[in-house]
Amino acid sequence: MKMKPFLAACLLGTILLSSATIHANTLITIEGTHFIRAGKPHQILSGSMDFQRIPRAYWRDRLRKARAMGLNTITTYVYWNLVEPQPGQFDFDGNNDVAAFVREAQQEGLDVILRPGPYVCAEWEAGGFPAWLFTDPHLHVRTQDPKYLKAVERYFQRLGKELAPLMASHGGPMVAVQVENEYGSYSDDRTYMEDIHQALIRAGFGTDLMFTSDGAEELRNDALPGVLAVVNFGTGEAKSAFTKLKAFRPDQPAMAGEYWAGWFDHWGEPHAQTDANVQAKELAWMLSQGYSFNLYMFEGGTTFGFMNGANFQGNPTDHYAPQTTSYDYDAPLDEAGRPKPKFAKFRDVITKATSITPPSLPASTPFMDIPEFALTESASLWDNLPEPVSVEQPQPMEQFGQAYGYILYRTQISGSITGQLYLGEVRDYASVYVDRKLIGTVDRRLKQVSLPVTIEAGTHTLDVLVENTGRINYGPRLADGRAGLVDPVLMDGKPLHSWQVYPLPMSSPDTIRGWTTQAVAGPAFHRGHFKMTAPADTFLDVSAFGKGFMWVNGHNLGRIWDIGPQRSLYLPAPWMEQGDNTVVVFDLQAQQQPVLRGTTQQVWYKLDVKTSK
Repeated sequence: MKMKPFLAACLLGTILLSSATIHANTLITIEGTHFIRAGKPHQILSGSMDFQRIPRAYWRDRLRKARAMGLNTITTYVYWNLVEPQPGQFDFDGNNDVAAFVREAQQEGLDVILRPGPYVCAEWEAGGFPAWLFTDPHLHVRTQDPKYLKAVERYFQRLGKELAPLMASHGGPMVAVQVENEYGSYSDDRTYMEDIHQALIRAGFGTDLMFTSDGAEELRNDALPGVLAVVNFGTGEAKSAFTKLKAFRPDQPAMAGEYWAGWFDHWGEPHAQTDANVQAKELAWMLSQGYSFNLYMFEGGTTFGFMNGANFQGNPTDHYAPQTTSYDYDAPLDEAGRPKPKFAKFRDVITKATSITPPSLPASTPFMDIPEFALTESASLWDNLPEPVSVEQPQPMEQFGQAYGYILYRTQISGSITGQLYLGEVRDYASVYVDRKLIGTVDRRLKQVSLPVTIEAGTHTLDVLVENTGRINYGPRLADGRAGLVDPVLMDGKPLHSWQVYPLPMSSPDTIRGWTTQAVAGPAFHRGHFKMTAPADTFLDVSAFGKGFMWVNGHNLGRIWDIGPQRSLYLPAPWMEQGDNTVVVFDLQAQQQPVLRGTTQQVWYKLDVKTSK
């Protein structure tokens, strides 16, 4: 019987593990300024790796690489919006199977630190909050709002059923759990923090270490009495951050909850690059001081689908800034799990400091080029609209039971008109059409709220197609997570009424109809195929496209935007088929038989180099 190479590898891994000894972990406790394990001082050498950003078939490969760099612990977030996509409906299967990930970490000899939120930041959509929380305009996240806390309690209780038995106190690998996340950078409500603390305890997470995590200046805003406080900081800030932590909590162990050994990318900005030499020196210094650390990130992975977040600090000089699909983060492992030069530098530092030689790296993951192939079929978005919902005024996406994707607002207008079409604060990118012809765009990134229009006499159809390009994940604007149109639409100062609304969650390509080999004007889907005999990882070069996203065999690989810096999408081998593979791209811009190819390296626009934290 023939099998895909990656399935054969998985089967071999299962056979090998069947005879492996899974060790029972021992508690990590605190005595004065030291972590203690089995009666001896213990340093936590951790790296962040979020299992939901990595294809499940590759979890073990990444865990083994963590051990091969010298780490003894993996830290992971849990993204609430993926495990509870609808209120009370939980999904812990497939890539959401956090208990399976934790067990795999244990099998590889790694401890696990859990960061369950409910808020996680992580450059993730809404900081991990499910979109349905924003349906109720009177519900306030990250507060003592009873409706919010009730939702958190339900999530924690269900998560506890998956993970509480895996705490170290029960012989599992989970040695610590974080309470909330960087709350001191958002507010200073200690009562709220204690609410979250107690909810975690009720869910079964209070049997081992618990901690809070924040920047050095914000520690005092959210640290709880009797709960370990750890500090987060970037490259070049280690000595200053630890000095402030020790001044704030002199009688506890010193740990970096996040040492930002990299940085993330925003659409329209240069790809982040950081200084590995400085980071290696700081890492060596932390180890020499006996401090514990968590590298953020060890591997960033990929924010597949529509799950990227956005920054918006809220000050007059700040603006909405959505993150890219790639979460490469300039981490020791690249987005596809391959060691960078930084990996070897960090491994050398850890080996020298601990006098322990780490295991060898596992075999390299195969990569491949894919020859150019054309997407020869197209289908117009206008021919693929669902049944509309009638409303007097536009409403946000959530009011129609929709979380992600696109949404179309349609009304009739009568000309002639020369003036301003006001859309308000669009969430987040609007393409405006009159009689299906594009007349302009409104981009929240650029603080645009309106566009000039000239409309001839007669009755016309006005369409406003809005893309949710990522809810805010950090800062005070996080609390308003509405997507779509959130303000009245005005034509020359007068409200437009009687709208038809078409939710377009773009959840699957299977129902797209009207395929043709003829050129299609306006926003459209484009379909093509490539054949594989031995699937291997690749990056699909999307330089031919403007703005949209891509499915391969039904998997949403993420967003496309010609403003860069990212111009290819990671396609892991487990998502390919031996034989025929189907690619569908949605693009706002008209395309005629666009071409794709697979490469072994991520494609970045050559913008001005950005050096970040």
